[in-house]
Amino acid sequence: MPTEITTILKGHGMAVSEAEAVEKAFREWNREDPASFWSKISKKFLHPNVPFVVHQDVFCRVYSRWDKALGPAPAWIPSEEGIKASNLHEMMSRKGIDCLDEFYRWSIERPDAFVEEMLKRLKIGFHRKPTDILISNPEYPQWLYQAKLNIVESCFNSDDEATAILSQNDNGELVRLSYSEFHERVARVVYSLRQRGAKPGDRVGMAMPMTSEAIVIYLGIIATGCSALPVAESFSTQEIHLRFEIGNPICIFTQDVIKRSGKKLPLYEKVAAATSAPCIIFETDNNSSFSYREQDLSWRDFLKNKADYDFDVAEPEKEICLLFSSGTSGHPKAIPWKQMTPLKAANDAHLHQDLHSGDVVCWPTSLGWMMGPWLVFASLINRATIAITQEVPTHRGFGKFIQDSQVTMLGIVPSIVKAWREHDCMRGLDWSAIRAFSSTGECSNADDMHFLMSLAGYKPIIEYCGGTEVGGAYITGTVIQPCAPGNFSTPAMGFNLCILDKAEQPGPMGEMFFIPPALGLSTEIINGNHHEVYFEETPKGPNGELLRRHGDQMEALPGGYFRAHGRVDDAMNLGGIKVSVVQIEELLRQCPFMHDIAAIAVAPHGGGPSRLVIYFVPSEKVPCDDPRLEMQYVIREQLNPLFKIHDVVAIDALPRTASNKVMRRQLRALYETTHES
Repeated sequence: MPTEITTILKGHGMAVSEAEAVEKAFREWNREDPASFWSKISKKFLHPNVPFVVHQDVFCRVYSRWDKALGPAPAWIPSEEGIKASNLHEMMSRKGIDCLDEFYRWSIERPDAFVEEMLKRLKIGFHRKPTDILISNPEYPQWLYQAKLNIVESCFNSDDEATAILSQNDNGELVRLSYSEFHERVARVVYSLRQRGAKPGDRVGMAMPMTSEAIVIYLGIIATGCSALPVAESFSTQEIHLRFEIGNPICIFTQDVIKRSGKKLPLYEKVAAATSAPCIIFETDNNSSFSYREQDLSWRDFLKNKADYDFDVAEPEKEICLLFSSGTSGHPKAIPWKQMTPLKAANDAHLHQDLHSGDVVCWPTSLGWMMGPWLVFASLINRATIAITQEVPTHRGFGKFIQDSQVTMLGIVPSIVKAWREHDCMRGLDWSAIRAFSSTGECSNADDMHFLMSLAGYKPIIEYCGGTEVGGAYITGTVIQPCAPGNFSTPAMGFNLCILDKAEQPGPMGEMFFIPPALGLSTEIINGNHHEVYFEETPKGPNGELLRRHGDQMEALPGGYFRAHGRVDDAMNLGGIKVSVVQIEELLRQCPFMHDIAAIAVAPHGGGPSRLVIYFVPSEKVPCDDPRLEMQYVIREQLNPLFKIHDVVAIDALPRTASNKVMRRQLRALYETTHES
């Protein structure tokens, strides 16, 4: 290897002795098995405090002659010890299967046997056991036929003194809530709700950040037999109103203000303006001076000292939660989670994120997004600890919480990692307790994901792609396979799927379709036609199967890997949140300078989170000095402040089809040619 390596690595900021040691290792390397060599050298020399540019330089040198026919170059290789310690390997061994592909085939060919085995592993409790695990109907399967249960009871299988929730108080101190204390608080919510007249089947709203109190309330609602209706607290008043109008809750839990970065953001006022339903307000600010409406109730007056452990018992098809997913119509789809849906979340976490009893799991999210309920059920059913903080995820304070909490599995959205990399705000923190990362919500950028791995001394990233209507992921990764940053390595266990090209034939690049049945898949939309959205006019599968559409574009790569390429429909993921372009366009049409508009999602070069680009035809009558600023204000105030406009482009006329539909693909190609070159 050239002798200038030491000079180059020194120039990147690596210590002289370490740079010389790296060069010596290269000289002694016989050029065989670059993956094993990278695994050795990355763990020995590329510690988190080494500048990331050094990591990149060494990675490129190791894989300079990598055969791309083998797939993307892996940045993490599992050890034999790690493989044997994994839940997935242990389950495979019990089945007498030593090949992951064979195990996956078994899970999709015998979904009933797969789910039955997972019920035992996760110790799911029943008041009446099912007579059949699956009565198969691709569109409307019946899981756990004739069973009776309350899924919340299976969240308390851990030792009483184990930590259920680890949070931070206003002084930054860690606060532990044991499983026994957690169970008692949930039972108090059950009793208090019943005293207020809540009945099984009622919907109870929530608009709260992810706190220990919110999790207690969420499970208390479900344990009562009601359905939780959580709405993300970041939404505008109009969007909160729309969701509560669809769900029609009997009451709504919220809190007075949200405390973030030293600021107090009003929440109760926003919720009260959005609904006439009575609110139950959790007070976080003892100095609050605003008054509540007559129909509202403080948390202190609501919560009784008595606890009711007699949780409601019902069939598996009972609705426990109503979540919203934006579709192509411009209106949010109201998708019920049933009692089986949490089993999908817990299954995935057990086999893919490899959660074990005692693990500490952190994923910055909200109960209004599917990853909030996912985090609750995936962690608790696997007897792990949920770690939550109100620190802003892109700030160093969040990283310090990860360090102090000894988080073992950290979930992220790719946009967060991009911010960490740009600001280099996590350098010097000790994340050695992390065993795995997981990433969801947006397409990942390989360099950003490589950077993330380097922050914890090289740990795998379980890419995780699914949706509200999936209950988890359809494609993901494992801790027993090599990890190539930004790529998926396997379909989810128990989930059958296929990629169809533009000619509706199986191919390496195209739209991803599901081959049902699969545990977790939705069967109902409260405010829409489920069959029309997911099944109508879908092509047949490779063997004539009924297919279910999802809308993601996926590429199958050599080596069994997959890469996401965004959406194929009129939807996009922004900051980990799926939103309809139609919804964005309808909002922005109110701008007086707007004559015509089209919103598109553009993927950056090298992959990564989609960027929101607005093409618009300006009005001749009402000019505007800064249209981007005006549009961003409308989105922030009326939709979600987390949605950022990347660029605004004025155009003389939008390209349209003969039927007057906007040709967004043509606009995307135009933008990539003229602005991204």
